[in-house]
Amino acid sequence: MFGFDSVNLPLLKQRAFNLRWASVPEGVIPLTAADPDFPCAEPIREAIQAFTHDGYFSYGDTLGYAPFKEALSHNYAKVKHTAFHPSHILPVDSAAYGIYLICKSFLMAGDEAIIFDPVDFLFRYSIETVGATAVPFAIPAGTDQVDFNSLEEIITPNTKMICLCNPLNPTGKVFTKAELNSLGNIAIKHNLLILSDEIWSDIIFKPAVFTSMASLDDEIRQRTITVTGFSKSYGLAGLRIGAIMTTNDQHFNIIYQASMHQSTVHGTNILGQVAATAALNECSGWLKNYIEHLQKMRDITVASLNEMKGVQCIAPDGCYVAFANITGTGLTSSEIHKRLLEEGKVSIVPGLKQWFGEGAEGYIRLSFATSEEILNEALSRIKKTLN
Repeated sequence: MFGFDSVNLPLLKQRAFNLRWASVPEGVIPLTAADPDFPCAEPIREAIQAFTHDGYFSYGDTLGYAPFKEALSHNYAKVKHTAFHPSHILPVDSAAYGIYLICKSFLMAGDEAIIFDPVDFLFRYSIETVGATAVPFAIPAGTDQVDFNSLEEIITPNTKMICLCNPLNPTGKVFTKAELNSLGNIAIKHNLLILSDEIWSDIIFKPAVFTSMASLDDEIRQRTITVTGFSKSYGLAGLRIGAIMTTNDQHFNIIYQASMHQSTVHGTNILGQVAATAALNECSGWLKNYIEHLQKMRDITVASLNEMKGVQCIAPDGCYVAFANITGTGLTSSEIHKRLLEEGKVSIVPGLKQWFGEGAEGYIRLSFATSEEILNEALSRIKKTLN
C-alpha cells in the first residue's frame, strides 16, 4: 500500500506543488512540504465519486456539512477523548485558514500572542496579518520536559493568546498531559485564550501518547479553540478542508461571524467535507497502516542522518518530518539547502526564520512521507554530498 509502486511520479510532477515534485527541477527529490507522496485511501475516492454522480453542486450549509461535523465529533470523542458537539464545529477551508480565522476573531493591533520557536510560519503570519505581535517562546528540539513557568516572563498586559502546536512542527515533540496542564493553568491565571493546532495529532509514534488540550479540565477547555485538518493524515491538502472546534458558545459565534461563511464571500468546499467524512468514518485501518509505514521511515531517516558527517537528529515522537541539527557541518541552513539542491539533487526545507522562526537556524527539515525506495535514494544522495 505504501511501496514505490503506489507512488505515481508522473502525476506528482504535474500536481504536487508547494515546494514539491511539480516545483523542483527534473531529477530532484523533494523532501520538503509535509504532504504525502501516496494517493488517498480508496473510500475517500469512492465517496467523492458517489457525491458527484448526480451532478448537483449546490451551495452548502454555511455552518457546514452535517455528516462531516457529526463524524468529526464522534472521532474526537472516541479517539482523543474530547467532547465537541457538532453544533460547535465549524468546517473551514484548511487548518491554515482556521489558524488565521481565530487570530482575526480575537486579536487586534497592539495585542500580543505567544508562539513557540521553532514552529510553522503560519502562526506568525496569521498574527502579524491581523496587526498583532507574535512573541516567541523557545522550545529547542529534543526538549524532554518544557518548563512553562518561564513562559510567564514574556506575558504582558497586551498578551491575549497562547498558540499551541501539538505535535510540534518542525521538531516532532508531543506534549505530555502534565505539560499541557501547566500551560492551561498559566492561561487561566492570565486570562488567555489557547489556540490548539492539532492537525498532526493522528501522526504519533509509539510509545508517545497524544493528549488533546480540550480533553483537560473544563476551565481549560472553555478557553481552548482547537484547529485540525486532513492534509497530513489523509493527503487531502488540495481539497482545502479543516475545522475549528470549541465548547464555548461565545467563541463559536464570534468565529462564525468573522468567517464570512454566512455570505457567499467565503465558505468551505463541500467535496472536501465529503472526503473528510469518508476519511473519518471508513479509513481508520488505512491510517493505522500508514502510521506504521511512517514509523519505519522515521527510523530509517534518523539512523541515516546520524551517520552523516556533522549531522545530529533526534527521533520525532510525532509528525512525519525530521529536524536535523547541521551545525557540525560548518555550514548554515541556507548553505546546506543550496549544496544539497545543486550537488545532491535533493530539496529540503532550511531552518530559516521565514519558515520556522529564529530558533530553527542550524537545522534542516526533511519530510519522510514517501516510499522506502525514494527515501533511501534521497538519503543516499544527502550522505554522499555531505560526506
